[in-house]
Amino acid sequence: MFQNRTILITGGTGSWGKELIVQLMKYKPKEIRIYARNELSQVSLRWDLGQSVPIQFVIGDVRDMQPLEKACQGVDYVFHLAALKHVPICESQQEEALKTNVYGTYNLILASVRQGVKKVINVSTDKAVDPVNFYGMTKALGEKMVIRANDTNSTRFVNVRGGNVLGTSGSVVPLFKKQIEEGELRVTSKKMTRFFLSISDAVELLIKAATISIGGETFVMRMKTCRIMDMAKVISQHMGRPGTKIREIGIRPGEKLHEILISSYEAERTYKYDDRYYVLLPYEPTLEQKKVYGSLQKVDLPSYYSYTSLMTHNEIKEMLEDGGLLS
Repeated sequence: MFQNRTILITGGTGSWGKELIVQLMKYKPKEIRIYARNELSQVSLRWDLGQSVPIQFVIGDVRDMQPLEKACQGVDYVFHLAALKHVPICESQQEEALKTNVYGTYNLILASVRQGVKKVINVSTDKAVDPVNFYGMTKALGEKMVIRANDTNSTRFVNVRGGNVLGTSGSVVPLFKKQIEEGELRVTSKKMTRFFLSISDAVELLIKAATISIGGETFVMRMKTCRIMDMAKVISQHMGRPGTKIREIGIRPGEKLHEILISSYEAERTYKYDDRYYVLLPYEPTLEQKKVYGSLQKVDLPSYYSYTSLMTHNEIKEMLEDGGLLS
């Protein structure tokens, strides 16, 4: 599918983007374009990957239509990773989150259609489901725009909805390690639960959605869940500091106690694709979608919350070890 094709990754200089490039290179694409606004991150990524990888770096912001459309010229597939993601920052600087996450996504839709891109894979989040924070609201709007974009053109658009990706910059594991070294763990709530997946699993979901989607779907991975408090204890135990003081500091603006991947309303339109993935169809499925997915088993759950089927301490340790995060 990707062999001898040109691929564009927006916001591709982070952990997701780097792993996605590594996985896509197995398919021998013609070219991978990285569209991002940070020059230093692009230079660092080039050093990490080496000169032999067929990558073109393009400095630009998804807020700016002209350079974005130019970056889409001759592109077959787009992976849309660019977003402002930090919940408290999006809450306090809402206009900036709106510009990047909503207007930026709208710009990408227009640019992709105008340049005849074959398929666009939009990266969303569990926070877009029944959103209570501004970040989640912007991503929910992005999901809806992406689904709607399939109605009037030949470019196909699909959503991928994920949870917290382990080991990415700003994620909880490196934060907890730093706090343990400082002698005090700070958790927002001892009851808080979250969905987790590894970077490799996240990228596998992106490639899977790009490969099998027909347009208009939202793909969701069945993810592991745990209490943040349990993860903190596992990390402190591994670091040889099981007695580290744990202080509860309170939920930050916009945070949920528990996340949700599929709402009770969406469950009516959600099917079990296989043992690892769910596929969520739009409100009014097309004849093609009914033909492709109609024979699948409907999801037999009222909703999909992060407080269900919680991992044990041993399971959390195994997950962190598999992700190379306890070295």
